[in-house]
Amino acid sequence: NLFATIGAHDIGGVALSGHTDVVPVDGQNWFTDPYQISESDNRLYGRGTSDMKSFIAICLAKVPQIIDLNLETPIHFAFSYDEEIGCVGVRTLLRELANRENKPRSCIIGEPTGMRVVRSHKGKISRSCSIHGLESHSGLAHIGVNAVEAAAEIIAFLKREARQFRNHGPFDEEFSPSYTTVHTGLVRGGTALNIVPKFCEFEAEIRHLPNDDPDEVWNRMHQYIESEILPEMQAVFPEARIEWKELSIIPALATSDDDLLHVAQELSNTSGTACVSFGTEGGLFEEIGIPSVVCGPGHIDQAHKPNEFIEIAQVQKCEAFIDNLLEHLE
Repeated sequence: NLFATIGAHDIGGVALSGHTDVVPVDGQNWFTDPYQISESDNRLYGRGTSDMKSFIAICLAKVPQIIDLNLETPIHFAFSYDEEIGCVGVRTLLRELANRENKPRSCIIGEPTGMRVVRSHKGKISRSCSIHGLESHSGLAHIGVNAVEAAAEIIAFLKREARQFRNHGPFDEEFSPSYTTVHTGLVRGGTALNIVPKFCEFEAEIRHLPNDDPDEVWNRMHQYIESEILPEMQAVFPEARIEWKELSIIPALATSDDDLLHVAQELSNTSGTACVSFGTEGGLFEEIGIPSVVCGPGHIDQAHKPNEFIEIAQVQKCEAFIDNLLEHLE
């Protein structure tokens, strides 16, 4: 992590926050070197151009200007590591900030929003599930406990939960999609077709509306496992078990600081605010009492893809945003 302050240390100031890590490019078909900036058609191509190294580069390029201004209200840079795997790094940084008497009074997180001001985003909880069954020859499947099939039943239950949210809500039309989503993204299990698998592991996540309680889904699932899945497994093999591990929790963001929202719209020369379904570190800043908004260059639909890019016009808009912020603080 990097936390740097330019200006006075005895008053709150404004934090500009971002993460320095990017997602991998493995298996993606890039037409340029993803780790070298390439310019074409008024776009900059490369991994992280949109998510979110452009914002960090703009902030750092402004450092000499910020120093020369001798601002009474300080600017803080809060740059974290390993955001992409669950906002890992920022938690250490925020534990330090939480104990400071003069922590930043507000935070602007430069994730890609097309320079629109985002006041709210969904929360996310991700977990892994490990199913331990009993191996046997597939010709004697009745004496084994198939961990892959048990996983499939749990995944099917989560799919039914996802369908329930999609069809019956609750809904918030400011988000897209307008409901809580449940998603299984990774499954590992089995060794050969003629072996009843003794182990299977999968990872699932819930991206929930700010006012939804994701624990309700997990509780219903655990009740289903205890009443339906485990009894059948343990009737054959009493030592069969199902274990869960928490991977990450990213709290939802729901900014209620009207002054911050108003100022951010003025700085970005936009009107109105938005809600998004992707997560950021904003909810974690809010948890320690730092009101936060999300506003940065680029678009999230370019992130994590091959041939990721940012339009040069977006870079210019972000530069103007920072200039307006500095003028506001003078």
